[in-house]
Amino acid sequence: MTFPNHYKTLEITETATPSEIKRAYRRLAKRYHPDSNQTESGHEQIALINAAYEILGDPQQRSRYDSDRQDWQQTQAWGGNKTSRDRQQRTVDLQNHYRQQRQSAKAADTHIDLWLRQVYGPIDRLTAKILNPLKAQIRALSADPFDDELMAVFQDYLEDCRSWLEQARAKFASMPNPANAAGVAANLYYCLNQLEDGIEEMERFTYNYDDTYLHDGQELFRISSQLRREAKSDVGALR
Repeated sequence: MTFPNHYKTLEITETATPSEIKRAYRRLAKRYHPDSNQTESGHEQIALINAAYEILGDPQQRSRYDSDRQDWQQTQAWGGNKTSRDRQQRTVDLQNHYRQQRQSAKAADTHIDLWLRQVYGPIDRLTAKILNPLKAQIRALSADPFDDELMAVFQDYLEDCRSWLEQARAKFASMPNPANAAGVAANLYYCLNQLEDGIEEMERFTYNYDDTYLHDGQELFRISSQLRREAKSDVGALR
């Protein structure tokens, strides 16, 4: 039995800061994303990267992961230094832990329809309101990025995106996802993260007119759109 090393997956140290974790995830997500033209891209690898970031990107989950990993490493080091009774108690504790997880998962499964209606559906509609107008907004702004009126319209769009994103995050936090919708929830989580980063990049463009920020923002929106499609595909498999 092995314990997943999320730090190794994200190519960071165990002392990495939240900012370093986020940068590592973004770098690897671009390298391995299935839509990438690079030879290293792959669905299996991006799934591992997403799973690692879901844990390490959340301070509470990271803390639990570090504790569990330390316990596992101590268990591997027991050898003959611990009595049979100690090992048996450890086994019982682990069994109880996983039994509680299974029971929680069963309870969550019964709420899948409610979660899809009250969480997934609204988030899907809100992200569509953010993503769908982007091409038209960029096209209109490209006529003359230095035109104050055109820039004001684009900034209004970004402000609306911020508002819709906040609503989507509130919906995401309003109800725990059922266990069998974990894949959908993970894609939504990363989709919203990419949207937030994309909005930030495009907002920087409105301050200094550096096309690099606009390009990066569009790329992050593209990744977000792919994650949204993957979530929709996973929902289709649930129904």
